[in-house]
Amino acid sequence: MEKLAINGGKPVRTKPLPTINNKSGRNIGEEELELLKHVIESGSLFRYAGKMVSRFEEEFAKFLGVKHAIASTSGTASLHVATGAINLGPGMEVITSPVTDMGTIISIIGQNAIPIFADLDPDMYTLDPEDVKKRITDKTKAIIAVHLFGLPCDMDALREIAEEKGIYLIEDSAQAYLAEYKGKLTGTMGDINCFSLQQSKHMFTGDGGITVTNNDELAKRARLFMDKGWDRSARGPRKYVTIGFNYRMTELQGAVALAQLKKVKWVVEKRRSVAEKLTKEIKDIEGIYPPTVPKGYKHSYWLYPIKIDPLVFKVSINEFVKALVAEGIPAGAGYTGIPLYMTLIFTEKKGYGGTGCPWTCPYYGREITYKKGLCPKTEDLLSKLITLPCNEYFTDEDIEDIATAIRKVAEYYRAT
Repeated sequence: MEKLAINGGKPVRTKPLPTINNKSGRNIGEEELELLKHVIESGSLFRYAGKMVSRFEEEFAKFLGVKHAIASTSGTASLHVATGAINLGPGMEVITSPVTDMGTIISIIGQNAIPIFADLDPDMYTLDPEDVKKRITDKTKAIIAVHLFGLPCDMDALREIAEEKGIYLIEDSAQAYLAEYKGKLTGTMGDINCFSLQQSKHMFTGDGGITVTNNDELAKRARLFMDKGWDRSARGPRKYVTIGFNYRMTELQGAVALAQLKKVKWVVEKRRSVAEKLTKEIKDIEGIYPPTVPKGYKHSYWLYPIKIDPLVFKVSINEFVKALVAEGIPAGAGYTGIPLYMTLIFTEKKGYGGTGCPWTCPYYGREITYKKGLCPKTEDLLSKLITLPCNEYFTDEDIEDIATAIRKVAEYYRAT
């Protein structure tokens, strides 16, 4: 049996893979520079003094086939714009995933509302609709469906729940550009939906976000929330009509976003091709489970998740991941490591200014406990989940090296 690199053997790969954090793994260049040059030469970097951000909003809306798009400073901001638009407030609850970026949760807590975590489907890594149903109360205002790693949630089931209960459905599509559910693009099925333009996403501006909707009233409120609640159409003295934040995207971000929008389809198509080849290479490895993609779904592969079978490998995912990294393959154990509800902000209810708010807010008036066992399927999943990069510039040789490393590590730990 070949000796693992972590034990002093020869690594499968010594050359770095293309990465999201440098030019080798990102489609960015002359097109962005040309539009940035226009912005700099105009001298107008503020969104309401230029045209790039408004053009990006118009073109992104057309790209998705929706009526309205509101650009902002980050994916977190795009989600906060959405929760602001639905008038989320103190004492209200929002059901969402316990495995997501903290930005999803900030959009809830930022409105002094209460995050309620529902269990995940252990094969799809997205909200289990049956568990969502169990978490609904008379205080539930919305569901935020997180399309984790690029695979859509079961949107028919979640839509049915939302309509039956009269609550909002928000899509967090930060990791799921051009993913599809039964012929519909992610970001087009909820009441109001959100995307991220952070460096690691399928299209990127370093940081940035965009909120989309077909609802005219939600779009109006979202635009106000993005711009400090300022009704700029009013004449005379400034008219601030609601609480809002300064989440305005700059013209520099807008220029890069415009150029990136023309490339994202290619990026997703290339990642699908990479993922399909990798799945083909590793699907026969005992104890390794590639991503599940149900019929009618299209994955966009922000990351490539695999699960290991603990009955096959008598080793933790942390040890398995360390071995993969030693072989030259970047890998992560458990994505968030633990469910968000087990982090200090929740277990100790570290609220605003040490007050415990929003949990202690009198508008809520209920006791809520976040602890181990809250979402048992999710906790079990995270003990088996490994994330691998999936990049549009991976070559067949790169894919082969990733597969070879997985096979090498799997064979070693299966035999020990």
